[in-house]
Amino acid sequence: MGIDLPLIWFLIIIFSIMMYIVMDGFDLGIGILYPAVKGQADRDLMMNSVAPVWDGNETWLVLGGAGLFGAFPLAYAVILDALAIPLTIMLLGLIFRGVAFEFRFKAAPKHQHFWDKAFIGGSMLATFMQGLVVGAVIEGFPVEGRVYVGHDFDWLAPFPLFCGFGLVVAYALLGCGWLVMKTEGHLQQRMYRVLRPLALLMLAIIIIISIWTPLAHPTIAERWFSLPNLFFFMPVPLLILWASWQLSNANFNSSHYTPFLTALLLIFMGFSGLGISIWPNIIPPFISYEEAASPPQSLGFMLVGALFIIPIILTYTFWSYYVFRGKINHEQGYH
Repeated sequence: MGIDLPLIWFLIIIFSIMMYIVMDGFDLGIGILYPAVKGQADRDLMMNSVAPVWDGNETWLVLGGAGLFGAFPLAYAVILDALAIPLTIMLLGLIFRGVAFEFRFKAAPKHQHFWDKAFIGGSMLATFMQGLVVGAVIEGFPVEGRVYVGHDFDWLAPFPLFCGFGLVVAYALLGCGWLVMKTEGHLQQRMYRVLRPLALLMLAIIIIISIWTPLAHPTIAERWFSLPNLFFFMPVPLLILWASWQLSNANFNSSHYTPFLTALLLIFMGFSGLGISIWPNIIPPFISYEEAASPPQSLGFMLVGALFIIPIILTYTFWSYYVFRGKINHEQGYH
């Protein structure tokens, strides 16, 4: 029995996307939460909490994009053709956020407000476009042969736009949990107060998407609600409800680590639910990952490099988070 190289690469790309959502999600979330915090010192503290690790987080986005290009060129071509505009806007948002991140610490005090706004705008724009892309992928693409035959603005539809809003809330929730874990005092208490409404809003968004997708796509409804699938997939909504309950009560428990870890679980379960809905298609609704895969020789050659580079990235990521573990206060800074 041979190795299923397309499946291995599909899992590598899914893992890379999930790692990106986890790693870059909370620092994008900090930019989204900036308007809720007015004090300049508190904003410095928020930014310093991610300063040592934020730029390495986007490694996973590069790995996922490069893996999609090499392992599934058909999917890469269709997705890039269909979503060129939102993907370009997303990259511009990430670039603007990165520039604002560095320039804010070097700007004169009277100019810092401009870079604050750039940081907020870049974070929100990049996040919204990422969610929009996810929603557009779930909606599916019209493909004839190996060519995308839809319109340039098919992504500008209610469901992708709602998914964009949903990811903004999700990243804000991750950022809130991160700040509860990394800060103390009045900033931490402010984040505790924000955590409950964000958790309830996130739960409402997940419920709406969970109703919307099966109503719009009968194949998704059949996958979730037919037997025995219903019993196999039941842990996903149950864990989402449990995580939402934990987050909404985190303020009363005064736990420093539970909010972030539970927010991660909530995001992971939501991501898993979307994955279950479209499996095994990499170009919904009809093209599977096997049909879109590169030749086995190409997949095998790339896999050798991936098995070498992924442990290095994981080691670096673990070490950087380990070195900069613990709380941060106003007297500390990394710039």
